Amino acid sequence: MKESNIDKEQILEIYKKIGLNVKKLRQEKGISQLALSLAIGHKAVGTVSMAELCTNNKHFNIEHLVKIADVLEVDVCEFFK
Repeated sequence: MKESNIDKEQILEIYKKIGLNVKKLRQEKGISQLALSLAIGHKAVGTVSMAELCTNNKHFNIEHLVKIADVLEVDVCEFFK
């Protein structure tokens, strides 16, 4: 089996791209960070806020992305473009 050539910096760039795409789609839908946070089961904006900007190594996981896609009524693939 082939070993992956993707390094930590490349993964970080992917997380940043996903976060910015979530932010863009959320704003296009007119949904606040707090409203999105509550809709995906969080009590505060911290997770969404930090993950959108990939701050403090915070990023969205698959569960977050599936729930966010449902709330925003978009295909989860939109976050990876």
